[in-house]
Amino acid sequence: MSAQIAALRALIEQKFPDAIPAAQRTVRPVNTGIPEMDRALPRGGFPLGKLSLCEPGGGATSVLRAACDATVAAGGRAAWVDAAGAVAGAAWNEGPLLVRPRGAKQAVAAGDLLLRCGGFRLVVLAFHASDALADADTVRLARAAHEGGGALAILAASATTAALRLCARVAPDSYHWQASPFGDPAEARDVRVTAEVRAPGWHKRVTFTLPVESHELRLSLESGLADRRGRNGPVRSANQRVRRRTISTSPPPASPP
Repeated sequence: MSAQIAALRALIEQKFPDAIPAAQRTVRPVNTGIPEMDRALPRGGFPLGKLSLCEPGGGATSVLRAACDATVAAGGRAAWVDAAGAVAGAAWNEGPLLVRPRGAKQAVAAGDLLLRCGGFRLVVLAFHASDALADADTVRLARAAHEGGGALAILAASATTAALRLCARVAPDSYHWQASPFGDPAEARDVRVTAEVRAPGWHKRVTFTLPVESHELRLSLESGLADRRGRNGPVRSANQRVRRRTISTSPPPASPP
């Protein structure tokens, strides 16, 4: 019954746009910029004033990055709170605001502030897969999204107050490879992503293709990011370590007579 009501409402909005209340005509959800994904989301995007949960996995981060870029391209503001410490400046496009908190507690506070100010149409909080959000934090963020009117998307394993849930997966055989001069797979060109969207009275599954971008710079060399080898915290280069050792072992300057 809920699916039939949603279909009837969409048909009325398409045939008789003047019959839709003004609030519903002017307030549109946040599009992702991926046509197949937008058709799978209720009303064509992430809902404003609500919390959407995106389970970490293949494709979820790319969908949220595309939504941030589409929001900025449409004249809005988007913010990405990198609680997982996985984004480097060399791999970030200009436009969306990138916030790098120190830990999950600061990430929740930053997301609460960005949402309540009302100046951002989309706020994304990307947590590490092992981070578990407390129920009080999800309620706090959901209330901030409701008061500020922006869309909130959380990249985490779970969130109790989510109005929409997105699960995206990439199959191992879904990559299309670019061959080397010798005919061997050299570089991934694009990948096929399968996404499942769930909301009250809404359940859709969609498959789409996303391009694969590669970055030659080692992201772990940037200060403040986690090392790819598993060590947390900033990584110093060899020159920095030698410089610190030289300064610490040099004798103090002689005092003037």
